[in-house]
Amino acid sequence: MRPAGSYSEPSSFLPTLYEIAQLPKTTRTLPDFSIETGITNSSKLLIAGVDEVGRGTLAGPVVAAAAILPGPVPEEYRPIINDSKALSASQRERAFAWLVNWCVSYGVGASTADEIDAIGIVPATKQAMSRAITTLEPQPDHLIIDAVDLDSITIPQTSIIKADSRSQSVAAASIIAKVTRDRLMANVFDSEYPGYGFAAHKGYGTAIHMSALQKLGASPIHRRSFKPVKDVL
Repeated sequence: MRPAGSYSEPSSFLPTLYEIAQLPKTTRTLPDFSIETGITNSSKLLIAGVDEVGRGTLAGPVVAAAAILPGPVPEEYRPIINDSKALSASQRERAFAWLVNWCVSYGVGASTADEIDAIGIVPATKQAMSRAITTLEPQPDHLIIDAVDLDSITIPQTSIIKADSRSQSVAAASIIAKVTRDRLMANVFDSEYPGYGFAAHKGYGTAIHMSALQKLGASPIHRRSFKPVKDVL
């Protein structure tokens, strides 16, 4: 993480014309910094965007990230700072590599499959978000959160539906969370629990995953409280 103004942007992180062309044709607008600007009102308040990934998967943790940006995303990077679901894997990786150097601060938190089973997916998601926020240094003055209210956090907050497609800070958090979780599923859990294909589907309920689940049974990272997993136990 770097403070604003201290990072020299390497050209290797710039989105290529090919990557820009791969953006969905239905994407009419990109996230901007207007929500953040409206909250700060020309002050020096630090705003953190917060988002999660993995709520609907059958295996693995739910992962959240929080990101404080130094200001509006430079124009040349705007095409790859978007809702992570609207980007290709290569675009997310490039955006992640740039963001973790450009952010004032970023944090990641997670709730395990066991925690999800114990307290439920919604509380576990909020727990992961809270864990991500507590790791930020400096701490933010305000939060913009994608469709969640965090009652346990005393920091002022604004919850917005589809915030990851409207706020650059939340889009940045969605990318950081997605890349972190995808790497965990592909680089750690795929080898720890072979045969399930975690590197390919990242724990989502694809046909290949369901077939492996029927054949192998549930692994230690499967969410036993989720019906498709519960049905094979």
